Amino acid sequence: MSCKSTKVAPSVDFDHSCSDSVEYLTLNFGPFETVHRWRRLPPCDEFVGARRSKHTVVAYRDAIYVFGGDNGKNMLNDLLRFDVKDCSWCRAFTTGTPPAPRYHHSAVVYGSSMFVFGGYTGDIYSNSNLKNKNDLFEYKFATGQWTEWKVDGSLPVARSAHGATVYSDKLWIFAGYDGNARLNDMWTISLQDRDHACWEEIDQSGEIPPSCCNFPVAFEFKGHMWTRIPTEHLLRGSPPPPQRRYGHTMVAFDRHLYVFGGAADNTLPNELHCYDVDSQTWEVIQASHDSEMPSGRLFHAAAVIQDAMYIFGGTVDNNVRSGEMYRFQFSSYPKCTLHEDYGKLWENRQFCDVEFILGEREERVLGHIAIVTARCQWLRKKILQAQDRRRRRTKQESSEESDEGAAGGPRDIPAGNRPSGTQPLLEVFIREAEAQPFEVLMQFLYTDKIQYPRRGHVQDVLLIMDVYKLALSFKLSRLEQLCVQYIEASVDLQNVLIVCENANKLQLDQLKEHCLNFVVKESHFNQVIMTKEFEQLSTPLIVEIVRRKQQPPPRMYSDQPVDIGTSLVQDMKAYLEGGGLEFCDIILLLDGHPRPAHKAILAARSSYFEAMFRSFMPEDGQVNISIGEMVPSKQAFESMLRYIYYGDVNMPPEDSLYLFAAPYYYGFSNNRLQAYCKQNLEMNVTVENVLQILEAADKTQALDMKKHCLHIIVHQFIKVSKLPNLRSLSQLLLLDIIESLAAHISDKQCAEMGSDI
Repeated sequence: MSCKSTKVAPSVDFDHSCSDSVEYLTLNFGPFETVHRWRRLPPCDEFVGARRSKHTVVAYRDAIYVFGGDNGKNMLNDLLRFDVKDCSWCRAFTTGTPPAPRYHHSAVVYGSSMFVFGGYTGDIYSNSNLKNKNDLFEYKFATGQWTEWKVDGSLPVARSAHGATVYSDKLWIFAGYDGNARLNDMWTISLQDRDHACWEEIDQSGEIPPSCCNFPVAFEFKGHMWTRIPTEHLLRGSPPPPQRRYGHTMVAFDRHLYVFGGAADNTLPNELHCYDVDSQTWEVIQASHDSEMPSGRLFHAAAVIQDAMYIFGGTVDNNVRSGEMYRFQFSSYPKCTLHEDYGKLWENRQFCDVEFILGEREERVLGHIAIVTARCQWLRKKILQAQDRRRRRTKQESSEESDEGAAGGPRDIPAGNRPSGTQPLLEVFIREAEAQPFEVLMQFLYTDKIQYPRRGHVQDVLLIMDVYKLALSFKLSRLEQLCVQYIEASVDLQNVLIVCENANKLQLDQLKEHCLNFVVKESHFNQVIMTKEFEQLSTPLIVEIVRRKQQPPPRMYSDQPVDIGTSLVQDMKAYLEGGGLEFCDIILLLDGHPRPAHKAILAARSSYFEAMFRSFMPEDGQVNISIGEMVPSKQAFESMLRYIYYGDVNMPPEDSLYLFAAPYYYGFSNNRLQAYCKQNLEMNVTVENVLQILEAADKTQALDMKKHCLHIIVHQFIKVSKLPNLRSLSQLLLLDIIESLAAHISDKQCAEMGSDI
């Protein structure tokens, strides 16, 4: 089976030196792989190496190296090599004395060498000489030489099933099993100089993981501090983290972690879980329709080469060892910066057009009408009322000036439709909100996130409770759920009474109930009532706690679905589709046709618009739209607006040609849109849409794409000739098709056609 795809589609070269470099767009055709596709590669033949599990794999250049493991009867110490280009197996060349046969060891690559540490050795068939190791071996890829590192001084306790990684020219190992107990210590050794290397135990801090084994490592090295990856921000209905498991693999690619396989509650799941480091969210990857999925397994091994993950071996059903190799194609798109871009708009406070005046002290917080009215109906109503008051006041002032014979005031243009700078900030009074919790609420409106309370900082928890109170008042269901989950996850023995008292004061019954149930738990009660905070608690609360302990109320179960509200993406989509029409403050002109839009949103997502609105704002509030010298189609322009407003990258292939240069011309945060345009063109040029793409290619001067379309038309002309769009092509394009058909017809076919005349 060949490793190379026979499909062809465009890849991309782009001249970055010029903003209107759409003129230099070239699309070079070459092999490509379907995104999220699993492929079964040639398995390892028994005469090359045994089927196995509990082994290691590492990637070096264009090859996968497999070391050790067990075949169900014996431990192994052979070294196998899989060439990912040729899809061929062989035994790797070795000299010197290799490590003793072992499994549950670790292997990492540093420079041009592989380092193997520890593991479990002995004869599993006769159950003799079984022991853990703490030896360290180096294998040089260039020479095939095995060498054991003899290290003086303190050594890590011998172990197996530990984690290992390379960082800052050092090997780091963590946890594992020493034969009697699970570990959670960390050690490191420099790999730069074998003669002077020594092991050093690391003094860890933060939320140190419990003792564990058979796990993958993901560790932040700065300050040697562990931080637990939170799950409290995952709202109901969101994809949950993978269920607990062991014997799985985890690899990193493009700020994502991919978890596959393992044993979970006596099952062997085969879904692929993905963790986004930036958004801190999980999802299950949907494999492409033509995937050859691996079955569930544990104690397999995984490695990454370029933009693909390779999985080898493992234990499958009925304790059978596998010799299979699978390849998974990652999607290497730049990350979505939607939340980040809107977050920067909030932090920078540029182009603000509303000022919220809060509480009795009348503290002031700036914001953007477009974002606030898109996300919160309660605040939208307040803003509409304030706009109406301002219109009436302006009209009255204008009338008074006219009566006095003075020059007329400003034209009564509907609020939001006048160019920026012609009117002061809109003032909106909110008596029921204080500045600090309101600013947290505003941060949520712009980013869909709030800061998780710091451990041990009860003031952080109390602040989130004030935010929760506002979320209830403003009917922000999503923020309500987020606050509840954060607060409940932060309640501990040290702060539970303070949180309970505050919940009682703010009449937050759900949180008060959670605190009361926490206090009366068998493992908590005695510790809580012995604290000073309990002595200072109000009498009614003490009575409630005592009664709750003596007679717990019956548990109430509700099958009612929880309203988790709408997300930033959902709200901005609705806003673009008409929900924000009355708040538009800029007109985009596409070939003379107006399209109302919102300055703050355009400026947040595009440095082109941000610079224009800051320094070169047109006096009439109208902006002509082009991409370099080219005016996109109306359909392509709407696709670009969907990307700007809510990050949507789904579009017809012909739009992709128009928008390929948009990230450069409009200064988007990255080239995510361009990457999707490229994939769209690679995957979706068909007989049905080839005429539309031909027109787009001609208009954008993408000559090789035009040539490719003409090639498809010529070879599928009978089908293409029946398409209604053919009749609407320009005369020049019809001539191009005729010329291509003529060039395709052979001399023999011409002679045959001539004889028929």
